[in-house]
Amino acid sequence: MKDFFKVLKRYLPPYKKALLLNFLFNVLAAFFAVFSVVMMIPVLEIILMQDTTVYELKPMTFSLDVLKNNLYYYITELKAEHGPGLALLFVGVFIIMGTFMKVLFTYLASYTSTGIRNGVVKDIRHQIYNKIIVLPLGFFSNERKGDIIARSTGDVQEVENSVMSSLDMFLKNPVLIIVFLATMLVMSYQLTLFVFVLLPIAGGIIGRVGKSLKKTSKAGQTKMGHILGIIEETLTGLRIVKAFNAEKRMSRRFDGEIEEYRRIQNRLMRRRDLAHPLSEFLGTVVIVIVVWFGGTLILNENSGLSPATFLAYLGIFYQIIAPAKAFSRATYNIQKGMAAMERIDKILFADISIREKPDAETIKEFKETIEYRNVSFSYNGSKKVLEDVSMTIPKGKTIALVGQSGGGKTTFVDLLPRFYDVSSGGILIDGTDIRDLKVHDLRELMGNVNQEAILFNDTVFNNIAFGVEDATMEQVVEAAKIANAHDFIVESENGYDTVIGDRGSKLSGGQRQRLSIARAILKNPSILILDEATSALDTESERLVQDALERLMENRTSLVIAHRLSTIRNADMICVFHEGRIMETGTHEELIAKGGIYNKLYSLQA
Repeated sequence: MKDFFKVLKRYLPPYKKALLLNFLFNVLAAFFAVFSVVMMIPVLEIILMQDTTVYELKPMTFSLDVLKNNLYYYITELKAEHGPGLALLFVGVFIIMGTFMKVLFTYLASYTSTGIRNGVVKDIRHQIYNKIIVLPLGFFSNERKGDIIARSTGDVQEVENSVMSSLDMFLKNPVLIIVFLATMLVMSYQLTLFVFVLLPIAGGIIGRVGKSLKKTSKAGQTKMGHILGIIEETLTGLRIVKAFNAEKRMSRRFDGEIEEYRRIQNRLMRRRDLAHPLSEFLGTVVIVIVVWFGGTLILNENSGLSPATFLAYLGIFYQIIAPAKAFSRATYNIQKGMAAMERIDKILFADISIREKPDAETIKEFKETIEYRNVSFSYNGSKKVLEDVSMTIPKGKTIALVGQSGGGKTTFVDLLPRFYDVSSGGILIDGTDIRDLKVHDLRELMGNVNQEAILFNDTVFNNIAFGVEDATMEQVVEAAKIANAHDFIVESENGYDTVIGDRGSKLSGGQRQRLSIARAILKNPSILILDEATSALDTESERLVQDALERLMENRTSLVIAHRLSTIRNADMICVFHEGRIMETGTHEELIAKGGIYNKLYSLQA
């Protein structure tokens, strides 16, 4: 329960006004609930029991004895003048009024708690999504995509169903129990002290059973993350699954995961279902003991507990049973919800390794050079991907990066926009270390066109205008024309309003790539990063894309990763990477003349 209150402390402060109203409504609901039951005492004592008739009216004070005496006096008068039937109706009207006020304030309390509950869930979803956006790329390389989706959806839903559904109980039931117990103390302190001993014993038994749920629930949510991961992998690689006749293999893998999930859920739900029968049994035991003890007090003439008061006492005590049982159910639910919250917190409290300094400098334009100075880098402290790499890139030049896969080319360009931070050394733009610059300003200088065109399930217009605020249709069309994309766009069903499908699935590879180029053209970056932008295209599409890239690269500083060496023959400088180091640099002709690694690669392709 300590973790539960920590969660509430994190998320409830913005809802202080609603919490105050909720508390007020719950107090009023509890007061009128007591009022409705207490009004039964005059019915029992005055109307049904003749020996408690009152004939003397006392001066009005705030004493409970005076208030009780005068109420009984008026009921006695009414009974004497009009008979017991009208007196009984008179008291009944008060009971109806009290019950109406009770249910009214109960609804108002639920009305405010619903806003708090849904607001907290919205805040959790908002935090998760915003944290996913700002987390470095390295975080996602160590996590399953399906598990992250499970935490962002299923686990948040579990928190909503378990923790937040218990919030109303924690806002309402303590107030009800306190008011009811205070009333019971006034009616009979001996009997109430006896109840104080019984209830914690029953609650402790229920709590011990509930604790075992948290571990089982966490295992179930982790397993659901694995299941979603398999579904995501299957949808992504469905073409390969079918091409290699691997349907049975994938089905067996999936069946194994869901069978394990079934076993976990069986254990979880069977323990959870124990909550209601256990609490009902213990509640019955407590009531029987209370009736026994109360009966002994009634028989004892010195206790001051009358039969009518004892019946009303039982009525109030019975109303405590429901909130107490709700506590037991909430204990089970909260254990499940806190297991989900732990998984959510792995995202919310994940370390953001790419941090911006408080006094970071603003940069609006790139003026002179980019310098890699003795840069080394490794993922998670493992083998170095780059080792002691140095390079100076003048403004306006095209630098091509070539070499075998795994040589460090992509890592080299990923360090420039600070997708990762260097392990040692530094990268400088116009003499300033990029770690001293504002991250937003740094990335605003750059545009990316990747080997796999990353597009969104949105319109053509919104994909091209992505990241550019207030882009006009004229600007988008101009960018599309430069990227050789305008013709196929206007020929589509809805032109620039055509929705292109998940990852641009309704377009060909060349069309997707040209939209990526149009997006980069519209951004108009000073520094351009091209990562294998034409490697996956057919000859005709490659020609169109290459033409668009050449227009994009005009008057820009470009870093081009290429495996097809024919596409970078005109680069100002070619850098040959091998096992994390730059082994050769020079123009195409110079490197051919050297007869080294580049010449070997070029000869193999030729």
